[in-house]
Amino acid sequence: LDTAETLMGRSACPHCKGKIRWYDNIPFFSFLILRAKCRECEKKISLLYPLVELGTGALFALSGYYFFSALDPQSWLETVFYLGIFSALVVIFAYDFKFMEIPMIVLWIGVGWTVAFLLIFDWMNFNPQMGILDSRIFSGVLAGSLAFLFFFALSAGSKEKWMGMGDAYLALFAGLAVGWPVILGAFMLAFALGSVSGIALLLLKKKTMKSQLPFAPFMALGIFLSIFIPLIFPGIKHWIFYF
Repeated sequence: LDTAETLMGRSACPHCKGKIRWYDNIPFFSFLILRAKCRECEKKISLLYPLVELGTGALFALSGYYFFSALDPQSWLETVFYLGIFSALVVIFAYDFKFMEIPMIVLWIGVGWTVAFLLIFDWMNFNPQMGILDSRIFSGVLAGSLAFLFFFALSAGSKEKWMGMGDAYLALFAGLAVGWPVILGAFMLAFALGSVSGIALLLLKKKTMKSQLPFAPFMALGIFLSIFIPLIFPGIKHWIFYF
């Protein structure tokens, strides 16, 4: 996104622009084999690359394990739904971490993807006795709207010193993705992770009180954890995520 390149063509080193060989482009393992250096110019490869690769692999594996069932056609859609959301969030995570900016085109694709699937799920599960409160699109719109208004108020009230406007739109996406009341747990985790990271960076003197931290990575982590923690540890579900 930052280089305005397309998905077509071969990957290249951002330093020397040398084309990356196919056997140097194996996720995570090539990073280890090359010892975190470009084969051509020997410039260091950012640790962000293998971390994103490992994280994406873990999210996809967990999605398949918890959402997919070969005998349930809706689980196929559910799995694809979450894979799309996670893919968008991984891109937003990495981009904001590196450039302190949320890629809005990816965010809006994620929003459109989420709304479309929520409508499909409600259509597939529709019955005359189902009330609006049972609707996934209603839950998502409610959570997304409240989340957007909260972050919009923080952004506008601080003139974007506390939160950027992009964070408000990301909060909308987050609310649509996880619904109500899971969004509350997601934001609790996001703020907790952000606070701990900020304090740690201050103690290590990597940042100062005037430094800015990208919040999108913490929001993405909060969403991931709020989805999977209740699945992995069902006992926590009613304690923190559903009150």
